[in-house]
Amino acid sequence: MSAAVAWDVAPAPVRVPGRPARPQLVSVPTGSAVADLPARPLRITRAGRLAITLSVVVAAIALSVALFTGGASATVIDHSTTVRPGQTLSEIATQQLPQLSMAEAVAQIQIANDLTGSDVHAGQTLLIPQVG
Repeated sequence: MSAAVAWDVAPAPVRVPGRPARPQLVSVPTGSAVADLPARPLRITRAGRLAITLSVVVAAIALSVALFTGGASATVIDHSTTVRPGQTLSEIATQQLPQLSMAEAVAQIQIANDLTGSDVHAGQTLLIPQVG
């Protein structure tokens, strides 16, 4: 048998892991002895970039919805009236907006005044929208 064959058959030497290197104490300057080191560039992970991108997209969508819906439904106010004792919203609607049906006039006044119901009280000032 040749030496080369004997060398290939020999088992690989087993390495014994050595002890890990112990951390060394380092003297760190403090106070005025600290040199102004340039800041390292900010590194953002993939998840961080995704979160930032999603936040920007959501904010852009919310802004566009607010801008495009606010202008289309803006109500032009013609004048205002004060509710007298005993008056109802439907009476005010038929008096102030006679060209509309009562239900449509009530709805227009509710929208102009941000009313959720038909309850009004004496002394309350209602904005009357311009129609047509």
